[in-house]
Amino acid sequence: MSSLHRQLSQLSGVWRWRRRVMFSLYPASGPHCRTLCSSTSELDPIEIHKRKLLLWFRHLPQEEKQFGGYFTPETMHVEPLILERQPEERTGLLSYPLQSHTPSSPPVTVEQLFEPTQTWSKDRGLNVLLYGAVGTGKSTMVRKLVLDWCAGTTLTQFKLLVPFSCEDLAQLTKATSLRDLVSRKYLHLRKIPLLSGEGDQAKDVLFLFNGMEKMRLDFRIGSTELCSDPNEALPAGVVVVNLLRKYLLPEASILVTTRLSALDRIPQKYVSHYAQICGFNDPDRQRAYFTSRLLQQSGENPRNREAQALIELLYLNLQRESQLAAACFLPSYCWLTCATLHFLHFTSANAPIRTLTGIYTSFLRLNFGGEVLGTGVGTGVSIQEQHNSLMLYVVRTVGKLAFDGVTHKRTSFSDQELEQWVGGKTKTDEELRQLTMFRTDVLDFFLAPCVKSGKGYPGEVSEDDERRYVFAVPAMQEYLAALYVVLGENKSALEKMTKQVTVAIGQAGEEVSTLLTILSKFIPLRIFAVFNLLKLFPRLYEQISSHNKGRIARTMAAEMFRTEDSFNEDVLDQVEQSLLGVHGPQPQQRSESQPFELYPIFMGGLLHYGNRVHLQQLGCSIKSTTVSQITQALRKYLVRELSKPQPPEELMDLLVLLYEFQNPRLTTEVLSSIRTICLPNIRMTPLKCFVLSSVLSCAPASYCLEELNLSSCLLTNDMLEMLWPAFRHTRNLNLQFNSLGPESCILLRDLLLDPKSSVRSLQLCDNPLLESGARHLLETLPKNQSLRHLSLMHTGMGDQGALELAERLHQHTGLQELNVAYNNIGDNAALTLVDACREHPSIHTVHMYLNPLSDVGKQSLYVRGVPAGQGGTGRRVKVLASVTEGSDVSEDWHPILSVIRENASSWDRERVRQQLQVFLRDLEWGRQQQQSLWKRLHFRRVEKGVRQTLRMLERDTLPRTRGFRK
Repeated sequence: MSSLHRQLSQLSGVWRWRRRVMFSLYPASGPHCRTLCSSTSELDPIEIHKRKLLLWFRHLPQEEKQFGGYFTPETMHVEPLILERQPEERTGLLSYPLQSHTPSSPPVTVEQLFEPTQTWSKDRGLNVLLYGAVGTGKSTMVRKLVLDWCAGTTLTQFKLLVPFSCEDLAQLTKATSLRDLVSRKYLHLRKIPLLSGEGDQAKDVLFLFNGMEKMRLDFRIGSTELCSDPNEALPAGVVVVNLLRKYLLPEASILVTTRLSALDRIPQKYVSHYAQICGFNDPDRQRAYFTSRLLQQSGENPRNREAQALIELLYLNLQRESQLAAACFLPSYCWLTCATLHFLHFTSANAPIRTLTGIYTSFLRLNFGGEVLGTGVGTGVSIQEQHNSLMLYVVRTVGKLAFDGVTHKRTSFSDQELEQWVGGKTKTDEELRQLTMFRTDVLDFFLAPCVKSGKGYPGEVSEDDERRYVFAVPAMQEYLAALYVVLGENKSALEKMTKQVTVAIGQAGEEVSTLLTILSKFIPLRIFAVFNLLKLFPRLYEQISSHNKGRIARTMAAEMFRTEDSFNEDVLDQVEQSLLGVHGPQPQQRSESQPFELYPIFMGGLLHYGNRVHLQQLGCSIKSTTVSQITQALRKYLVRELSKPQPPEELMDLLVLLYEFQNPRLTTEVLSSIRTICLPNIRMTPLKCFVLSSVLSCAPASYCLEELNLSSCLLTNDMLEMLWPAFRHTRNLNLQFNSLGPESCILLRDLLLDPKSSVRSLQLCDNPLLESGARHLLETLPKNQSLRHLSLMHTGMGDQGALELAERLHQHTGLQELNVAYNNIGDNAALTLVDACREHPSIHTVHMYLNPLSDVGKQSLYVRGVPAGQGGTGRRVKVLASVTEGSDVSEDWHPILSVIRENASSWDRERVRQQLQVFLRDLEWGRQQQQSLWKRLHFRRVEKGVRQTLRMLERDTLPRTRGFRK
């Protein structure tokens, strides 16, 4: 609602500026001016009004532009449920959709509310009061209503619609008439006869007052004089009151939108219809909203298919009557859900930087930007004069509740806990008024009755159960708790007392010092020197404050690397599961307590400058000195934790924290202590790839990772393009088990040809590269001299790929180890490749096992690997083709079996079983050739290992692929 208020208040200023520009460009003389003026005067003022309203109300807030360039108000709008209420029903608070499936009255539209009734006189316009809680869609509905009227599709019985922002009207201090008020906001309507008050012309006029709770309206005759002249200057509130009284332009109709707490500010006798906007009460409306946001482009493309799959998963989760369905009862939370999913799934390297913390901050700015907590009616003070930030009040109440829940690992709260933390220790009548207004309008926006899946609806509480409340979106609890901590609201009693004493001493410090200096001249007592300790008190406070900031940093590091959370999914997957639900087997949960892994990430994200600017607009100020102190302490704690081995999920969470922080200097200092990033089995998404690349892009050009392990991460070709900056900082790149096709080799070829690339080891095992993919990689051999180890095991290169590799191998003089195992390479191609490796100046090892090689072929490979002639100094090229080498056991039998055990779960099991049986046959033949008992025992030991691997394969007890190097 606040964004619409800002648009209405800025509308008049924009039009006045345009008018000044027009007259500055064309001087007030000459035939051109007369032509312009005559053509302008011929235009209908109402048509000008429609065109300008259409132009202005089509503008979308900056937060809406993150969904792409296909987004318009017409395509995004989904009609919320509107119910007409009887006067005695108007005080009933909003009920959640799962509480009752059938509304008490049929739904209506705004146009139906302005249809004349038998009880209302035809010579008097209708006053419709549309109310709803925060986030139900009042401002969005007003925007769509104005656009539809301009397009001529609704409320066509009114020739003129005049929208006003009550927040803007509340700022006016100078008395003005209705005509002047309209012309001040809409200059082209200054002479329109519909507002003259003559006859019944005003019956074609509809006034729209959005956000009536922002104004202080007094309907008492003694306080607000009666007025029927639209040209008489009066305060803005008096003009609105007389319009509602029907003393001023009684034929005009009025639509007022307001919140629940302001319903009684307009007496019942002045309201023709009460209507409650109830948001999205069923999954079908919610699904239509998600479709309008996520599925924006027409046609068949990968993005549309993914968006359609997300919508289906969302719909399934909503149909389960989950907690998400209760949250999406409010359209605002539907927006948050769509924004989060768009962030998780459709992040692009070409789009502006967006963070999860930024999405939640923007969400609160859209709903509470510029909001203040007023004093209510009867206090004698304007609501806008109080300057009590509503968002700051939310942090000090709901944020305190969230922090207590995070501290004690709880997500649900009882009525008593709400009373303790939200009610607080209210003392004065003014505090009670503010608390009542807050509970009526805002509290239900953040907290919802707990939904017990499959056990009933919210609000249905048995005698033995206690009603519990949870945050509408789980991540909101962690965000508000983080904001509560970062704003310094969790001060101890000592810190609060120290700050108060410091302020008092700071105000009187100079006077006390001057007085003591004078007295010490007349009374030579050294006791006065003790009072100089007062000067040390502010320094003591600074030390205590600095210690508090260090404690915040220590909390962030401790929460980030909690041992009990080490086996959880990474934090981005947790966010997605909270929205889409878990389909299939439930993820393994090692810890009984609720994980709050977003909590430290939000704390880091809130320190980012962009989020601090938005929070400043909400009345929540985070000082730069606070950010500096927390950052300095955080770097020390993060470096300390990173000295210990971290699971892949925890390492991914750290990367997300650094990304959310958006602090290149801190990121560079933390990266200096990281030499290996191992993320095997992390389900990589475009967002995670973008996070990894963004973090590593902060490192200096000289920075290099020893290893980047992205095996079994479901990478695609598009993700590889996003990871390009990360690859350039890597020496050992592991991309095993990712189903990368031949097109991915084009990008890898360009990477190896990049002069700034430092890749020494490239592992592409178990990717269907095929011969065409291998051919692209071979194009790098003449120009790349950094590569030392190349693994193409199980890539489908075949005989032709092996022959092309043998032909081009001499073009690269630095290669040392080559792995072409399990590639369906026959005897002739294998022998040719080994001959090329033997002639190569630096290759010392070739992996050839699991290829369909004959016994003669394997023996030939062993012979070819030994240099000929008397000048040989031993084995020059080690060929790993089997667990045996002729009649002896290969010294590399154990690495071969280890590779098979680790990878067999993703390979063709029949093929692996046949190869293991070939190994057993070779071992049995070799053992029979041995005379030495020791060598026979050694053969038995190797046979035992092969048989054990074969049994594990048949029983399906082999370990799952974990992305090992070989």
